[in-house]
Amino acid sequence: MASAAERAVQRLDQALRQLEEAVEEKVGGLTQGVATEIQTLNADRARLAESLDRSESRVRRLDNVNRDVSRRLVMAMETIRAALASDGKG
Repeated sequence: MASAAERAVQRLDQALRQLEEAVEEKVGGLTQGVATEIQTLNADRARLAESLDRSESRVRRLDNVNRDVSRRLVMAMETIRAALASDGKG
């Protein structure tokens, strides 16, 4: 027959095993949660990088259009000034 001390040690061993299993289960769940979060963040980062690339491309196109419109406006103003100046002379 096991002594009270031996039974206490057995109960302690069993409790420690259960604790270790619970900790391993919890850590495993946390690890999976972190891995899922990392995947989500990577997907968000890729989506945002693509959106940024599209936005930067649009900004470049708009800058080019803006320069072209400005150039055309200057040419139109010069043409109007020249027409007004020649009209005033004649």
